[in-house]
Amino acid sequence: MTVPSRLPASRLPALAALAAALLLSACNEKKAVETKAPERPVVVQTVKFEPMQPARSFVGTIRPRIEADLGFRVTGKVEKRLVNVGDVVKAGQVLATLDSIDLGLQKEQAEAELRAAAGNRAQANAEFERITQLRKQGWSTAAELDKQRAALDEAEGRLLRSRHALTLAANAFAYAELKADSDGVVTATMAEPGQVLASGTPAFKVAKFGEKEAVIALPESLVDRARTASATATLWSNAAKSYPATLRELSPSADSASRTYQARFSLPDAGPEVDLGMTVTVTLKDKASDTVARLPLSALYNDGHGPSVWVADRESGKLSLKPVEVASYDSREVLVKSGIADGEAVVTLGVQKLDAGQKVRISTAAF
Repeated sequence: MTVPSRLPASRLPALAALAAALLLSACNEKKAVETKAPERPVVVQTVKFEPMQPARSFVGTIRPRIEADLGFRVTGKVEKRLVNVGDVVKAGQVLATLDSIDLGLQKEQAEAELRAAAGNRAQANAEFERITQLRKQGWSTAAELDKQRAALDEAEGRLLRSRHALTLAANAFAYAELKADSDGVVTATMAEPGQVLASGTPAFKVAKFGEKEAVIALPESLVDRARTASATATLWSNAAKSYPATLRELSPSADSASRTYQARFSLPDAGPEVDLGMTVTVTLKDKASDTVARLPLSALYNDGHGPSVWVADRESGKLSLKPVEVASYDSREVLVKSGIADGEAVVTLGVQKLDAGQKVRISTAAF
């Protein structure tokens, strides 16, 4: 087949028009592809400023401010126990008694000694007066008078000693009854009838009515913070209500087992709804602290002009680079002090591949 070496002149305009049409179509297709470039998906984190030192909470129990161990002041065998755990007692109420037979005999012995001493003193005084009269009449010597004066002094000393002995015996007899020294509630009993107790051995634990406290254990790192922070307490039984708390006592030494320090917080507003032994949560907050936004380290971008972050506009989806002031760095987070605002969406991944003005699609999983 033979190909013509030259096209007829009449067909050249048609071919030129076809080439122009193909070129224009290719340009339009390229422009359409460029305008329909897909938006880049990004993961963001909403900025939320909070105190640089976050609040810390500790679980403890409600305890009375004063809880005393009561015991007999004399040795003896328990005869009766008149109260149980949980009983409300009044000041002067008898809690338990000892077998008082021996104590009664000691009291009777002291009374007899007192009577004998009183009789001896009366006899010595009468003899001294008689010797004094004889001395005035010249019928007695000075030595006899001095001897009788010494006998009278000894009799008076014996009488005084007997009086004190009787007082001690009477007190010991009264100590056979263990009485509450104030209004309160019995929280523990350590004595049973028939048990022999030494003097001073605790027999009851009584919590006095009055101010209640929250007792917690603090780690060593928060001991100084507890002294300056403001504290609030909430009960597990009613978490909707909180009570202001004030640090009253902080243990000077750590517990040998847990290595924590016991702290007692006063609860002046605690009413009758706060029972002893309830579980309480004490929250410590710094009174004055800088606020920071916590972001992952992957959100930080630095192009040589200082730390910055990419902020995505939620409506338009466009990116903007904002310089920020960093307060400090943690192992996994950066604490931003300023440069961004609450509620802004900060890109947290792939920040090195973004450009200013670029349109992105915010992942719904980020909210």
